[in-house]
Amino acid sequence: MDDARGGLDPEDATDRITNAAGAVTDRVREVIGRLGVSHREFARRIVMDPSKLSRSLGGTRRFTLAEIVRIADLGGVDTGWLLGAPERPAPAAERAPAAVPEGGRPLQIVRETVRLIAEHGFHGVRVADIAAACGTSPAAVHYHFPGRDELLEAAVRWCMDEDTERRAAGLAAAPDARAELLHLIALQTPRTGQQRRQWLVRLDLWAQAARSTAVGRLHEHHYRQWRTTVADVLRRGVTQGVFRPVDPEFTALRLTALIDGLATQVLATAPDSTGPDTMHAALLAFVESELTLPQGPGSLGHSSSGRPPGTTGSTTTATSARRTTSWSSASPRTP
Repeated sequence: MDDARGGLDPEDATDRITNAAGAVTDRVREVIGRLGVSHREFARRIVMDPSKLSRSLGGTRRFTLAEIVRIADLGGVDTGWLLGAPERPAPAAERAPAAVPEGGRPLQIVRETVRLIAEHGFHGVRVADIAAACGTSPAAVHYHFPGRDELLEAAVRWCMDEDTERRAAGLAAAPDARAELLHLIALQTPRTGQQRRQWLVRLDLWAQAARSTAVGRLHEHHYRQWRTTVADVLRRGVTQGVFRPVDPEFTALRLTALIDGLATQVLATAPDSTGPDTMHAALLAFVESELTLPQGPGSLGHSSSGRPPGTTGSTTTATSARRTTSWSSASPRTP
């Protein structure tokens, strides 16, 4: 992708907007009021972290120029007016205005960026490619997202928001924590085109995070949020009595690492090798062998560490090794 200005972590940026006497925040609030949407939905439409919007409106953080540009575009107002200039009368219309994409131009740019990154990889995508996909100019893309890192951050954040919405819908409908966990596993199994695109963007994020501290911070935020969701489900399952009394945080770390490894194999191997069905079966096997309470009288309980009472670490390790061997022999071999 074309090199451009800007860094991934906007908190380190220098292009902050002066907010004299709260004039900028007052006008941003006015734009939000005109649109009639919640602060969270407004943040989603301008591709901004809701917590940063909240801090900016509260006066503890200043908006960046790129954020002001996106707000002006979404609200259909003049950038100068947002920055405190008197509102200018609208010029006489000589022709019909260009149609605004659903959700606004910034969201369209982000959606097309996600699609192109999934197809070609982040470094294989040019701003000109994104502009062509959006039916606009490269200057318009830079207008909303001055730097390539900002585009990557916006693309990843959009994927995260989509994930969060789907998770929330499924979790709310699940009868218990076991059903919740199975829902999360199904969402993370790359079967559909959308699921595969989001996983491919995530793989690009990992590659970037290994080379960039700024991208690494976004990666850390994403994973902390994801593992917390899994740990909360496990904790509820223990309380409900559908899961063994395992350590929720450590078990969430193990399960998410297994999901990552299997998804990478699904995306990176031939169709006749590790596929979505094999991945899903392996994850269900983990749930059954490591989490589901044994049924019937005389079943052994488990300690808070996830080990049966009276066993040692070496005994548990040996048991795990036998389980791993049995899984390996029962599952299709991967290259």
